[in-house]
Amino acid sequence: MELGSQIRYYRNKLDISQERLAEKIYVSRQSISNWETNKNYPDVNSLIRLSEVFNISLDILMKGDLEKMKKEISEKDQKDFGKYSNIIAVLFGLLILTPAPLLFFLKKLGIAIWIVLAIITMYAAILVEKKKKKLDIHTYREIIAFREGKNLEEILKAREEGKRKNQKTLISIIFAVITLLLAIFIMSLTNIFF
Repeated sequence: MELGSQIRYYRNKLDISQERLAEKIYVSRQSISNWETNKNYPDVNSLIRLSEVFNISLDILMKGDLEKMKKEISEKDQKDFGKYSNIIAVLFGLLILTPAPLLFFLKKLGIAIWIVLAIITMYAAILVEKKKKKLDIHTYREIIAFREGKNLEEILKAREEGKRKNQKTLISIIFAVITLLLAIFIMSLTNIFF
């Protein structure tokens, strides 16, 4: 990060020692040294005091670092969202594939296990929806663009926003039908085995 070199540059420009700068912003000389060598990063209060001592804005002081931070946060969000998406895909796959074997081999215990799996899957789906809302991604195209680190153009995004109502309704109907079919399937299996 560039903050360390910025602190060193402005400290030298004022022609003050690390010790004197430390006194002005109420930290130790070692803290100044660590910041200048990028061993650690100052807290918000120290950043504000540094900008006041150097008589510059925070934007100038942190030049370059803000963009790097945004990129790192975006990359972390992409990785997290990818993990959540993979987990939810596996859980839904298990939810669809396991009812018959669980019921056949474990009978009532199998039904209980499947219900627990369904609850876990729904909880994971809620987490994914919260993450989508936080990241302002809603449609399939927006999700793909986000995972690739791209932004949709504003016009395309506006079109996608118009589709959201229909997509949510359609998705709700599809999940309701799948749930109904699974319930009928499980009920028919329980009548066969019990």
